[in-house]
Amino acid sequence: MDGWFIAGMIVGLASTIICVLAAVMKKKPNDVTLLALAAVELFIVVYAVASIIRLATGEHLVGEAWEFWGYMLTAAALPVAGFYWAMMERTYWSNYVMSAVGVTVVVMLARMAQIWYGTGLSVQGLQQGIGS
Repeated sequence: MDGWFIAGMIVGLASTIICVLAAVMKKKPNDVTLLALAAVELFIVVYAVASIIRLATGEHLVGEAWEFWGYMLTAAALPVAGFYWAMMERTYWSNYVMSAVGVTVVVMLARMAQIWYGTGLSVQGLQQGIGS
């Protein structure tokens, strides 16, 4: 695990906990829950900029670049979609939708770390395992 993943996990899970607590208390989306969602978006933007800098200074992705950036764009779109949902449906149920954003982004960050460092299962590794 790298520092980026740990920081993203803290932000994402904190956002999820804040939104779940608000939903359980039957609160409508408010400044606290929307700012928790904004923190997730801000983290993703900072992570994207840092990733560009890391690549520009000579670091390399072990996995496929298109897959990494696809996850990055999707992770950046999720808080925006959660915010839009909360603005369209101003009920406490929107907090449950927003809570899913944080934990989903954490999972996506884990996958991005796998792509960056080359850990996890690959299709080639699976084929080799089946063939042996």
